Amino acid sequence: MTLHSHPATLPIDPVKLERLAEVAIRVGLRLERGQDLVITAPIAALPLVREITRHAYLAGAGLVTTFYSDEETTLARYRHAPDESFDRASGWLYEGMAKAYAGGAARLAISGDNPMMLAAEDPARVARANKANSIAYKPALEKISNFDINWNIVSFPNPAWARQVFPDDPEPVAVEKLANAIFAASRVDVADPVAAWEAHNAGLARRSAWLNGERFAALHFTGPGTDLTVGLADGHEWHGGASTAKNGITCNPNIPTEEVFTTPHALRVEGHVSSTKPLSHQGTLIDEISVRFEGGRIVEAKASKGEQVLNKVLDTDEGARRLGEVALVPHSSPISKSGILFFNTLFDENASCHIALGQCYSKCFLDGASLTPEQIAAQGGNASLIHIDWMIGSDKVDIDGIAADGSRTPVMRKGEWA
Repeated sequence: MTLHSHPATLPIDPVKLERLAEVAIRVGLRLERGQDLVITAPIAALPLVREITRHAYLAGAGLVTTFYSDEETTLARYRHAPDESFDRASGWLYEGMAKAYAGGAARLAISGDNPMMLAAEDPARVARANKANSIAYKPALEKISNFDINWNIVSFPNPAWARQVFPDDPEPVAVEKLANAIFAASRVDVADPVAAWEAHNAGLARRSAWLNGERFAALHFTGPGTDLTVGLADGHEWHGGASTAKNGITCNPNIPTEEVFTTPHALRVEGHVSSTKPLSHQGTLIDEISVRFEGGRIVEAKASKGEQVLNKVLDTDEGARRLGEVALVPHSSPISKSGILFFNTLFDENASCHIALGQCYSKCFLDGASLTPEQIAAQGGNASLIHIDWMIGSDKVDIDGIAADGSRTPVMRKGEWA
């Protein structure tokens, strides 16, 4: 049996934890009076769940429902379940979530799982379980990826996660360090976090407006191991920070966030690219990724660690080998400057420019809310069961915007806005 610290003994600043909960509700979700809320969280995040639930009801929530996950019970499946178990998923649960979202409920996910939880498990079983879960999750994921609802992700410093980020420190010290890093990145270590987020959102909106004004046809990334041209979808639109969902609520889906992002054209990506940070995916670390694109599709993929899992992911469906997102983040972002590798995509993607395999966001099109899936596909939007971000930016990467006439405009030089 593995013993974990009891939540009450964790060295986490209660004032900043309470501020994070307030920001999750007031900035992340902007939860409306009477609106229901569905939360998913690792059981280690119970202290944050309780604070978020309190703030949700203070904001007038109708009903808050939380679903918990647990590392030990997840591992029990891999170690004791029959082989056929790994082709099954709780479709009934995700159908219920999709029904809740269709009925107006908001969605909040608390991340913080041990990034190496499944590192020692059979990659084939991990891939099968992930695929089954992706298929079952599709009805609920579509409500999120199509931005039908206000949704948000925040994080809690689970001790198992903290031990991975700070392996040389005793667990209490590691937890405290990770907690403080989360609070700083989430802008809750200041006197007025809500005001800090308003100012930050305004800056991201200015970046998005500039890119939308340029109407680039493609972006060209160059750097060590990278010479990649990412064609942009027809009628694409850049977003960053707060965005308005189809239900009319303006929310911040990711806390933290430092990115501006849009939709690539699924058929117009050419060249090769190398990752600049490891990708922690479903408990497996995938490092030193190198892929080659032809006609928008990955035709060759390698990794120094986790290559088998990477290739299983790429075989999830036809859209898994194509891009659904491209995002720009300056190398000088606060998360990058912290020097911490979080082994958590929510944080690591905000330290670096990145691309995402799989499903695109319909909101990243002009008038995206009114477009059908067929129209989105016709404009170059990708469809897939997955959406997996991985990092390709650094202080050695340059980016040019390419106009329809072939002219070039510097967008980033050595990882910074030009």
